[in-house]
Amino acid sequence: MTALPRGETPGSPAADDTGVVADPSAAVPAPSAPDEGHEADEGSPAAGDPVDAAETDGDDHRTDGPAAADAGPDGTTDATAAADGAVDGAVAADGAVDGAVAADGAVDGAVADPAPLSEAEAELAAQRELRERIEKRKAQKTGPIAAGAKLGGRAADLLAAVRAVESGEKPSAALLGPPEPAAPRRAAPAPAPVRPREPEPAPAAQGPSPQAVAAVAVVLAEGGAPGALAAPAAEALGAQAAGALREDPWQLLAVPGVRPEQADGFARALLGAECGPDDERRTSALVGWLLERAALQGHTALDATAVRAALAERAVSDPAAAVEHAVAEGVVLVFQDGREDAGEQLDEEPGAPAEAGESAEDRAGQEPVPALLGLDRYALAEESLADGLARLVNACEKDADWTAAATAAGSPSAAELIRAVAAHGLVAHTGGEAARAEPAALISAARGLGLRALGAVHSVDGRRRLAEATGDPSAAVTLAGLLCGSEGPGRDEEGAIAVDLLVVLDAPQLDVETAAILVELLSDGTRLVLSGDPGVLGSAGAGRVFADVLAARACPQIVSRTPDPEPIGELVSGIGIGELNQVAAPGKEVVIVPVRDAGEAVHRTVQLVADSVPRAIGVPSADTQVITVGHGGPAGTRALNAALKERINPGPGRFGGFDPGDRVVHVPTPGRTLPGVVVSADTEGLHLDCGDTKLVVPQERVESSVRHGWALSAHQAAGMRWPAVVVVLPGDAAQALNRPWVYTAFSRGERHLSVVHGVDQALQRAVAQSPTQDRTTRLRTLLEASAR
Repeated sequence: MTALPRGETPGSPAADDTGVVADPSAAVPAPSAPDEGHEADEGSPAAGDPVDAAETDGDDHRTDGPAAADAGPDGTTDATAAADGAVDGAVAADGAVDGAVAADGAVDGAVADPAPLSEAEAELAAQRELRERIEKRKAQKTGPIAAGAKLGGRAADLLAAVRAVESGEKPSAALLGPPEPAAPRRAAPAPAPVRPREPEPAPAAQGPSPQAVAAVAVVLAEGGAPGALAAPAAEALGAQAAGALREDPWQLLAVPGVRPEQADGFARALLGAECGPDDERRTSALVGWLLERAALQGHTALDATAVRAALAERAVSDPAAAVEHAVAEGVVLVFQDGREDAGEQLDEEPGAPAEAGESAEDRAGQEPVPALLGLDRYALAEESLADGLARLVNACEKDADWTAAATAAGSPSAAELIRAVAAHGLVAHTGGEAARAEPAALISAARGLGLRALGAVHSVDGRRRLAEATGDPSAAVTLAGLLCGSEGPGRDEEGAIAVDLLVVLDAPQLDVETAAILVELLSDGTRLVLSGDPGVLGSAGAGRVFADVLAARACPQIVSRTPDPEPIGELVSGIGIGELNQVAAPGKEVVIVPVRDAGEAVHRTVQLVADSVPRAIGVPSADTQVITVGHGGPAGTRALNAALKERINPGPGRFGGFDPGDRVVHVPTPGRTLPGVVVSADTEGLHLDCGDTKLVVPQERVESSVRHGWALSAHQAAGMRWPAVVVVLPGDAAQALNRPWVYTAFSRGERHLSVVHGVDQALQRAVAQSPTQDRTTRLRTLLEASAR
């Protein structure tokens, strides 16, 4: 394997342009046994503490947007700061909240403007529309539901349980029972297609009223909290935020970035001796906060035992009673799938006496079923998604003769996929980058049969590649554009997306709420194909939709037999099965660049992007992407972007830190990353060229949603590819590495991959260690019950 020129090495002469031969067996030793102390997956809870894992380093799966000072615009956090760092400083001696809100802002997103909607605004509007439909369903339910009883009717009865709580009933728990057969889909009105204007303005924030903010500021001042929290608190708690905070100071935890100790200090300043660690207002707020934190890590639910343990660590003397109270107040819901008595069993401890009529043998033969706690928004999304997928499975009808299309398919895997889609309403397809040709062949075949077939992808780059593969630009859309109506065929008279076949590529990037909205917008008889590489990192939002569908075996699964070609494909294929192999790279397709520390890693990275890769490989700097573990640290995206800007496009940063020609990423909504280039700036905002889309980001949104983009995190890079990629692994990245991260980062390069390697044997251990289920969800259980 030939290495690129490595430039000057301290204490040694500069390497010449011919390069040196790198021994991969030395730079990357053979795989060794997994490290027993190795951390859990990046963005997932650390072993032993699933509740507090949001405080771990690396990229978080944040769904609340750029709320922290160290949070990237993709919603990920710094490798050197806590995920909730939106409030700086520490609690003052009297317990008051110290510090100030970070510059990135604590308020997530924006309220859609009544003017013509941009793509991001329309996407948010679609989410609000789904919530409105949920509220309508809630209003249709009547009658209380007894605590601990098995609930029927799926999501509808769950809503009835919530209604019972809100109306004054105090059940000890809520339970989701086994799913019922999917009911016929009710048509839901949807907004008409909205086409973006050129240039498209990014969403402008429409915050709370000045009066509400001023009232909150008065209460915050009384409690010693920084006034900068006034607007975020008013946004989070609504027009009556001031009164709510005065009555229940711990509601300050609803503000993104506020920590429990800061809310405790605020409460002590307001309430004095009236407050204590077991105040029911405090314990309920803590339970909700723990579940919200878990959602940032991708969980849609948490084991009640873990929640009780986390409460005990925060000085709650009776965690079980605190959980019961939170359930009774409707703060969270409790589930124990497969049991009729979840509410009654919530507090049951191991070794508890058997109930009357239940023998010890009966209890000994039962596997313990953990009680799970969850927020209603994710419970509703998983219930709705399970129902919707079951509906698509059951509503499939023969609409064409696919025999000839399967026969004419270009590969056996494509033919197998076409035959599966011909007979089923829901199909899962797995494979690497080369396997993307098979969904493209399916879309082309369906269109040839006169069907309305469409492919939806995660990124603009993926849309371009799918359009090239099908030969038809109208056959490819981004998922965000499809949901908001700015791309695709629009909606039919019933409000459903006007397609007969929808193929969703990059399916691992689907979070549960987005998937629920998508399936809700598909009419009966529509065929849905979920396609993706199960080895890559999961979604930025909560849930593991694609993994749960595969694990539940809820539909036919077509595994591609098309291997990824070239040395990079061979290397990545080995990583997928836990092997870090030496590969032959006669054309310098894969190069290992060993480094000793973070400073040298930054130096080598800049040299590779600005000089070595363009000269030795022929890929210009504009087509070379740097990928690193986190945003912070001496070799994180911030440090690398600063060094790369200084070398490639130096300037004073006269447009809020940016200059014309700067590579940037714009994140209009959490989880979406749009690479672009700065064009100019004026009173309207920052003008970006994002490929085939021109954007104007308002001045007030630039700081929170735009960052330099020469270097990205692996989560930001998911779903995109570049001609050349430089993966940076400094020594302090060792604990954040795992097989999905390495698999994702290494597979982003099309022609060339350079690995700036400073983690010694941690890379082999990360690859060798088998991935674990890093998120707690209920979708798999619901899908399995539907199948039964």
